[in-house]
Amino acid sequence: MKKHLLTAFYVLFITQFLLAQKIEIKPYLQNVEPTSIKIMWQTDFGEESIVHWGLNKNKLKNKTKGTASDINFTDKRVHQVAISGLKRFTTYYYKVQTGKAISDVYQFKTPPFAGTTKKINLVAMSDMQNDSQYPTKYKEVVEEGILNYFDTNFKGDISENLAMVVIPGDLVVTGTVFSQWQQHFFNQAEKLFSKVPVYPVPGNHERNSDFFFKYFSLPKNGSPEYAEHWWYKDYANTRIVGLDSNEGYRNIKEQLVWLKKLLDETAKNDDIDFVFAQLHHPHKSELWIPGEEDFTGKVVKLLEDFTKQSNKPSLHFFGHTHGYSRGQSKEHKHLWVNVASAGGAIDNWGEFEGRDYDEFTVTQDEYGFVLATIDPNKENPSFTLKRISRGNNIKFRNNELRDSITVFKKTIQPNKPILVDMSNDNYPIDKMLVKANIFKSDKKEAFHAASNWQVSTTKDFSKVIYDSWKQHENWYYKENRQKDDDLTDEIIDRRLNNDATYYVRVRYRDQFLNWSDWSDIKSFTTNK
Repeated sequence: MKKHLLTAFYVLFITQFLLAQKIEIKPYLQNVEPTSIKIMWQTDFGEESIVHWGLNKNKLKNKTKGTASDINFTDKRVHQVAISGLKRFTTYYYKVQTGKAISDVYQFKTPPFAGTTKKINLVAMSDMQNDSQYPTKYKEVVEEGILNYFDTNFKGDISENLAMVVIPGDLVVTGTVFSQWQQHFFNQAEKLFSKVPVYPVPGNHERNSDFFFKYFSLPKNGSPEYAEHWWYKDYANTRIVGLDSNEGYRNIKEQLVWLKKLLDETAKNDDIDFVFAQLHHPHKSELWIPGEEDFTGKVVKLLEDFTKQSNKPSLHFFGHTHGYSRGQSKEHKHLWVNVASAGGAIDNWGEFEGRDYDEFTVTQDEYGFVLATIDPNKENPSFTLKRISRGNNIKFRNNELRDSITVFKKTIQPNKPILVDMSNDNYPIDKMLVKANIFKSDKKEAFHAASNWQVSTTKDFSKVIYDSWKQHENWYYKENRQKDDDLTDEIIDRRLNNDATYYVRVRYRDQFLNWSDWSDIKSFTTNK
C-alpha cells in the first residue's frame, strides 16, 4: 500500500512538473500613462494572468488580474494586465504570474504630467530584422549598446532615466512567421523592454501580420476603423505620433486627414512643445534610393506646415534603409532622422544606388541607436539628438558619439549678413564669386551652420535663377564634401547673360536651425 502511495505521489509530481507553465516571452511594458500601464508576456499555455506590484520590491502588496488571448491557434497565450491608480513620475516594482510560472521582479517608472521641468530621454532604433550572418547583433545593440550606455552615463536603473523606446518598423524578417517574434525580437531585448515601454510602428517586413497587433497594445486614439495603424502618445511636453507608411495604408486618405487634424489641434495645445513622428519608409534616402516613398514626403510637408504655423519644432524618425542619416528641412525647424540599423544587414556605401541630397548632412553605414534628450525648460524648451554608434562589420565602434544636434523652440536669429560691395560693373558671366562677412550671433555658442545664396533677375526676387543651400558639413560616402568651406562666399556656377543686371542676397543659419534675415540686396552687372 505504501509503495502504491509513493508511486502515485511521484506520478502526480512529475505530471505537475511537466504541466507547469513556462514564460516564453518575459514581461514587457506597453502604453504607459502617468497613472496607468499595461504589462504583457507570453506563456506556453495557461489562462491565469496576474501582476503583483508595489512601491517596495520586497513587498509587492498589490495584485491585478488581466486576460490571456490566443496568439497562434495553439496553447500558447499572450497575457495582458492593465494596472491603474498609479502615481505620476513614480517607480514601481512588479512580477508576473501564470500558474506556477512566476517571473523575476522588475521595475518601471510612470511618466510626468505635461508641464514638468525635468529632462526626459527616449531611444529610437529600427530595422532589427535578423541577419543570419550576425544573428545576435540586435541583442548586442540592446545590451552592449543601450543598457551599457545608460549604465555608464547615468546614475540609477535605466527605468529611471529612459522614458520609452520607439521603433519605426521591421522588427522581424517575416512578420507572418510566428517563431521570429519570440526568438528574433522579444528575447533579444528582454532586459530592456521589461523596464522601459516600447512603441513600434509596422514596417514592410511585418507584412501587416496579426502577430504585430496581438503582441502590442498601442494607443487607440487614431481612426477607429484603422486601430493601432496610426496613433499618438504624449510624454511631458512631447507628442509622439505613430504612422503606417506600408502598402495598403499609405494610400488611405484618412491617415493624412487624421494627421492634419491632430497637428492643427497640437498647434493650439500649450502643453506640447515638440512633435516626433515615426514611420518606416524614407522620403529621401542617401544610401538606398529604391526605398523612398512619396507618402512620407506628404507627411513631411504636413509636419513642416505645422512647425511654420505653431513655431514648434518637429522631426520624423524612419528606417527601411539600413544605416544612419540625419538632415533638416531648408525652411523649417524639422529634422529627418533614419535611426537604423539595430540588427538588419547594413546597406554599405556603394552597394546600392544612392544620392547626395541637400537636406542630409550626415549619413553613416553603421549599426546603432539615437538618443533624444528633451529639456522642457520654461524659458526655452529644447531637444538634443545623439547618434550612438556600434560601427559596422569593417570598423567596430563601442557606443561612439557620431553625430549630435540641438534644436530650441525659441528662435534667436543670427545677425543679418552683409554682402561685400559689388559696384564694379565688369563681372564675368561664368564662375562669378560673391562674398559676405563672417557669421555673428547674440547666442554665444552659435556657429555658422549653413548659407543660402540667391541670384535673381528682378529686385523683388520673383525670378530667382540661382539658389544654393550649403551646410557646414556633408558626410557622404565617408567623406565630408564641405570640408574647408567657411560658407561666407559662393561661386555662381551658372552662365549669366552678357551686359545684364542681376541681384544677389544671402542668409546665414546656425546649428540650432535658426535662419538670419536676408542680407540687404546688392546688384551687379556682367561685362560686355
